[in-house]
Amino acid sequence: MPLPPWLPHHAVTVFYLHGFASSPESSKAVTLMRALEPLGVATHIPDLNQPSFRALTITRMLEQVRAAIDRAAAGPVVLIGSSLGAFVALHAAAADTRVKGLVLLAPALDFGGDDEGKLGHVRIADWKAAGSAEIFHYAWNRPETINWALYEDARRYDASAVSLTIPVLIFQGTRDTVVTPAVVERWAARRANVTLHMVEDDHQLHASLGRIVRETVTFVASGINALP
Repeated sequence: MPLPPWLPHHAVTVFYLHGFASSPESSKAVTLMRALEPLGVATHIPDLNQPSFRALTITRMLEQVRAAIDRAAAGPVVLIGSSLGAFVALHAAAADTRVKGLVLLAPALDFGGDDEGKLGHVRIADWKAAGSAEIFHYAWNRPETINWALYEDARRYDASAVSLTIPVLIFQGTRDTVVTPAVVERWAARRANVTLHMVEDDHQLHASLGRIVRETVTFVASGINALP
């Protein structure tokens, strides 16, 4: 997959966007950050739970990502997103020309588009009817309430309508029960700039982390080394 020439390595900044009910202490986030350090790039992991997990929306997360890029990036940006963080990364890239590469891990591309589905063990229809739902926040190891506004706001963002020319690298587990693998396969198949790796793994992708790290480092390094 050809990668565009980026600015010198000291100007490349990586942002990792964690998934729903995760945090900057995610094992994937920390492992990737450490693996990218030898390239000389700075990696930032914004806490998308803040300032209020209950009031979380896609729009707020997108605003947080843009603000983080404004503060920390002096040149080209690579976004790495996991699950819902990947959904946010995709839409952030579509709105910001500073983003020159995307790595998406088990991307929740149809979030907001399945009223018959579930959020964890909560039915979407019940969540809507109640106006909020209690879910288990895995990073915080406790139940938390999330407002219906998250899902309602997500309907404003359609991944199928996003058109990008930058290189996109995706890892998707074949045994994922949170993100439907076929949705990711169809999305990737329609885009020549996307490289999809289907791996024998579940939504967490823990068994594939070594491969993800190696190929992500190569992806970022290839962009750095593609200087004329």
